[in-house]
Amino acid sequence: MYLLKMQRNVLSLLQQAVTSRTALTSDVITSCRYFASKADLKKTCLYDFHVSQGGKMVPFAGYLMPVQYKDSLIISHEHCRNKAVIFDVSHMLQTKVTGKNRIEFMESLTVADVEGLKDNQGTLSLFTRDNGGINDDLIITKTNEDYLYVVSNAACADKDFNNMKAKESEMIGKGLDVNVEKINMALLALQGPGMVKALQPLVETDLSKLYFMTSVITTLCGIKNCRVTRCGYTGEDGVELSVPEDKAAEICEILLSSKTMDVKLAGLGPRDSLRLEAGLCLYGNDIDENTTPIEGTLAWTIGKRRRKTADFPGAQIILEQLKNKPTKKRVGFVSTSGAPARGGAVIFDESGEKEIGKITSGSPSPTLKTNISMGYIETPFSKNNTKVQIKVRNKLVQATVSKMPFVAASYYQPPKN
Repeated sequence: MYLLKMQRNVLSLLQQAVTSRTALTSDVITSCRYFASKADLKKTCLYDFHVSQGGKMVPFAGYLMPVQYKDSLIISHEHCRNKAVIFDVSHMLQTKVTGKNRIEFMESLTVADVEGLKDNQGTLSLFTRDNGGINDDLIITKTNEDYLYVVSNAACADKDFNNMKAKESEMIGKGLDVNVEKINMALLALQGPGMVKALQPLVETDLSKLYFMTSVITTLCGIKNCRVTRCGYTGEDGVELSVPEDKAAEICEILLSSKTMDVKLAGLGPRDSLRLEAGLCLYGNDIDENTTPIEGTLAWTIGKRRRKTADFPGAQIILEQLKNKPTKKRVGFVSTSGAPARGGAVIFDESGEKEIGKITSGSPSPTLKTNISMGYIETPFSKNNTKVQIKVRNKLVQATVSKMPFVAASYYQPPKN
């Protein structure tokens, strides 16, 4: 819980920097360093590379991570929307699940229809709890090589891995066949509309046939057995590259020197503003152990078959909410005046008298040039275009409930028949 609290504090500082529309101020950097002194922070294999590239390192999810480089957060954000950027996401947990009962194993922990996935297809899913809450969000890929490839959040890495190992022991005790192991590889996210131009000359696979949420093992920059997965956290077309740790810096350098696309490094600051524009949740802020998939407007992650079998943790509570609606739900907000709403800001009805919810994430939108946020609101007030007021710096700011994503996604989808 300390790491999640520290993460929220750092994100608040990042959002302040976005508001300034310039580089991080010295007091923000100093505050981030203060947090770093309070925990035993780890480093990814790219730490030295980040420092050599001018990355400003701050604590995040138990790691020292780059918040920005020489460019301002706004410039990095816009570069992702228009060209291509590289994020280091090596702090995230990568696991490999093998054994004859691997699908049964993963479905016992999540809401996903893993059985229904095609080979090398992935899905966003949720580790759920008996109370209906969410332990973490994750991506599960059903590979064509008799194993599942799983990626989950760094802040929840210990919790996720321990829960998976506990379930593994339970199933083995029942005579079932499953094995969970960590994958010690670097993970890079190359995001933006220029991704294909930058990556295609370097990879031995046809990216025009690699659609959103599909994955392939291939040769990248002459390095064999790299995994390329078409996904990301920005709303833009992009990939995540699982590569050997000792080759990660080399691959970054090759991408940065691309002659076909202007590629830059990007840090936590633009990553947060990009995912907010895309309407995507940050675990620990927008979803947690006390919010359900239905409250979080993530019902679409629950496979149709799983709704019938109702055999995932918290199924009774979650499916009841799906049928009869929850008392609150996650929605987006747009405000055209006043300061941006931050996590924890109280939401009132249009009159400003009745408290009806709280903001979980908020920031100015570099793309829309207005303030955007998301949060939980009482269900009767959750309809799009509903007028509300949000308390920001002891003043009520007018806002409107908005459909998410705020900025339309550009995922590379297969052609419709």
